[in-house]
Amino acid sequence: MVRDVTIGQYYPVNSAVHRLDPRVKLLGTLLFLISVFFINNAETFVIVTFFLILVIRLSRVPFRLMLRSMRAILVILVITFIISALFTPGTELWRAGAVKITREGLNSGIYMSLRLAYLVIGASVMTLTTTPNKLTDGMEKGLGFLKIFRIPVHELAMMMSIALRFIPILMDELDKIIKAQKARGADFESHDLVKRVRGLVPILVPLFVSAIRRADELASAMDARCYHGGEGRTKMKPLIYRRADLIAYGVIFVYTAAVIFLSIHPFIWRQ
Repeated sequence: MVRDVTIGQYYPVNSAVHRLDPRVKLLGTLLFLISVFFINNAETFVIVTFFLILVIRLSRVPFRLMLRSMRAILVILVITFIISALFTPGTELWRAGAVKITREGLNSGIYMSLRLAYLVIGASVMTLTTTPNKLTDGMEKGLGFLKIFRIPVHELAMMMSIALRFIPILMDELDKIIKAQKARGADFESHDLVKRVRGLVPILVPLFVSAIRRADELASAMDARCYHGGEGRTKMKPLIYRRADLIAYGVIFVYTAAVIFLSIHPFIWRQ
């Protein structure tokens, strides 16, 4: 379960998506996540699914790696579907006592689960195809206009980059701690809820201690290198838009407009 988390990991390969400017991928991911909430009919579902599969194929990231991220939230997907199916009013399809399933509930459960799954996959595609350094540069460059309002864009981008870097590190640390505790006889498979909650204590305490220690070491290293923010700093590899980036912008905007339009006019192809 721990190694199923793909957000924050980078998959090194030479692909069309990897070569895109990080600003394109950041905006594309944001618009994709927004478009996911417009899935309310078969037309929008087909377009969003086709676009996501196309991006994954162009990124050359193994599809099994995307499925691994789904295993980490499988329980949440199931709970979301059940709650929507049982508590959404509408046309009754099945009843057992006070429990009933409606047609509207099934539709709502399916769309809610799909939205959640696509949100995770979309965020995973961005981090799998972009290094933390490029993400930092992209955020700083793309949000540079906020400096007018005295918002520390560089510092915010740096914090985001560090947080993404820490995710796979802490996941590996958590995996080591769990294996070490199991070797000492810890029981994490007990059906007793109280015992399972107590079993989290010997995991979370050393994990928090490790996270604080790593953060302190990183702060000391940055301080030793005289890091004082982004004021006056130059880039060894400045971000420059290429033709492929402009084409990607066009595809993203057309896709977003199509999803929004079809969510409002779902029967456009049937007329």
